[in-house]
Amino acid sequence: MEIMELKKDTSLFDEAVKAFWGQWGSEDNYAFYQDCMFHSCRTGEDLPRFYTALQDGKIIGTYALLRNDLNSRQDLYPWLACLYVVPDQRGKELGSRLLQHALQEAHDKGYKNLYLTTDLEDFYEKCGWTHTTEAYGLSGGSLKVYQKSTHKTS
Repeated sequence: MEIMELKKDTSLFDEAVKAFWGQWGSEDNYAFYQDCMFHSCRTGEDLPRFYTALQDGKIIGTYALLRNDLNSRQDLYPWLACLYVVPDQRGKELGSRLLQHALQEAHDKGYKNLYLTTDLEDFYEKCGWTHTTEAYGLSGGSLKVYQKSTHKTS
């Protein structure tokens, strides 16, 4: 498996947009994903960034590093978002590898912590993430916020 930052290799841009939108979007927001990803490839800023996991040229996983994850905690950043592994590749620790890659990328960009929101139970705790606070989403519901230091331990 190879993890590629979309900005560094845009040859799979259309496929990447379809992968992110297909998992996280709706019929009404394809343009949102396409526009966000398009501009992420052209900015000189360190965020946002979109990443794909590739095997034999096929996208088998995704994640993004974002300034915000559309929640009330705008004081926290960067956010890990859109972590996904295609079903036939699960159980091979690819999600953990994507998480480690994200932490390294955030560290390399100078960030001390990485944050995420999720409704999954136990996955992120098993990967060493800590539930630190709550946030509110656009719908008004409460979301668990997890945090992990980007500092390498060991």
